[in-house]
Amino acid sequence: MEDLENIQPYNDEEAVAALQKLARHPAMPVISKYIFPEFPVSTLKNLLLNIKGVDDFQYSIVSKAVSVVLGRSSSGFTYEGVENLRNVAGSGKFLAVSNHRDIVLDPALTQWMLMLNNVPLTEICVGSNLLSNSVVEALLRSNRMITVIRGISAREVYLSSQILSKFIRSEVVSGKSSVWIAQREGRTKNGLDITEQGLLKMFDMSGTADFKTNFQELNIIPMSISYEYEPCDFRKAREILIKQITGEYHKKEDEDMRSILTGIRQWKGGIHLHVGKPLSEAEITRSSWYEKNDRYQAIRRILDERIISGYKLWKTNYMGYDLMTGGSKYADMYCEEDLKKFKEYTEHKLSRAERKLDKNELRNIFWHIYGNPVLAKEGPEKD
Repeated sequence: MEDLENIQPYNDEEAVAALQKLARHPAMPVISKYIFPEFPVSTLKNLLLNIKGVDDFQYSIVSKAVSVVLGRSSSGFTYEGVENLRNVAGSGKFLAVSNHRDIVLDPALTQWMLMLNNVPLTEICVGSNLLSNSVVEALLRSNRMITVIRGISAREVYLSSQILSKFIRSEVVSGKSSVWIAQREGRTKNGLDITEQGLLKMFDMSGTADFKTNFQELNIIPMSISYEYEPCDFRKAREILIKQITGEYHKKEDEDMRSILTGIRQWKGGIHLHVGKPLSEAEITRSSWYEKNDRYQAIRRILDERIISGYKLWKTNYMGYDLMTGGSKYADMYCEEDLKKFKEYTEHKLSRAERKLDKNELRNIFWHIYGNPVLAKEGPEKD
């Protein structure tokens, strides 16, 4: 029970206490001015001091913040497939398995979509590495955050996965809450969205029935989010190159926080969220016919196919593909002026790189981040 308490979101009482403490943080006036520019800088502090619970916080403050971010850093947010959320069986709750491109925006925009359609908000699985900052911890845990423990030994990972699996299953099957989780640990860096098999094993851990029943009762719904301009695109390209050179990449102490702020403030152009069809009984049944790990691979293939299928391609993706391949296969999807601006955008981003990094290699990686979703859509048979 103590382990479950350590990972579950704040209840109303805990959220109120955390947010009242946060209200007195010296950064609040600056944040308030960003979210509520037309009101006094004390507005956010006063709102936080009077929050009544988690729902109140999400609907009165978080929704306003998301709206402001969309207005200032995007050309619009669209979504489709909401009907699939209402077509789940059993408890009526679901487990959303999403691709992961931005630390905060992916789940935040999912909640925004749910809010706009009067669908109950989900709990959100987020890595414990983000809780090193007290402000971020207060905000996330007051936003229905389920803590996924990171940075532990292999044995601890197994035990932690059992606890997480049990908690997720309990929330969904009991009808208490739906849950959002990324398809892999950490954001997709190279533009290729692939579900980790270990995640699917984790889902199955807490099941007390057969494979088919264990997966069917979770009501798994794939989701795909895509950004016209990839959040933290330069940071991702730089990380990939450094890892290629040195074999590993070590984050700086405040790097996650910087990535969160960059993702929020960076211009993202269009943003699209696709809600896929739930995994069907027939699909899960066919997967159960395989042996051992092959069963999880079968589920993974269904998820990956649906996530990739739902991913919206933008002009930037088609230009990235043609630039990374040196061809003009998708030249009819953009004009010369588009290509010129995208190249200028690329060079502007790469101008931040250290001199020791090979600019040509970095540029190639950068274009792959944008072009790889097109490659994924084409499928192996068209490579």
